Amino acid sequence: MNITDTAREFFEACETGQGWAECAQYCRDGATFGCQADALAQVTTVEGYTNWMRDLLTPIPDGHYELKSFSTDHDRSIVTAFAVFKGTQTGPGPADPPTGNSVAADYVYVMEFDGDRIRHMTKIWNDAHSLQQLGWA
Repeated sequence: MNITDTAREFFEACETGQGWAECAQYCRDGATFGCQADALAQVTTVEGYTNWMRDLLTPIPDGHYELKSFSTDHDRSIVTAFAVFKGTQTGPGPADPPTGNSVAADYVYVMEFDGDRIRHMTKIWNDAHSLQQLGWA
């Protein structure tokens, strides 16, 4: 499988809340994670992030993505995915009772590969905007 296919399968597994149990197969052991967003400040591994995404689907059970772009830079072994995360808080979570508010958040995954597996992922996302939409901030 090439890095584009691996990244697509990882992205789908992560974004549908399958967590590390499914996403691990696409990553190097100890794959690191970075995001300049307060909501993810404590998350430093791809394992932690994939489980965070899984858990996000509890308060936002209809959470889903709309993929806008997917591209591969073969010279640098990097795959990027640009999408919009959409959903409504109807489940238990940071606001209880649920707010019923919806979110439409742009984000980008930058997946850096070592051979055929992800070694580092950066998420580019404005968490403050998302939290305000949901009524969590």
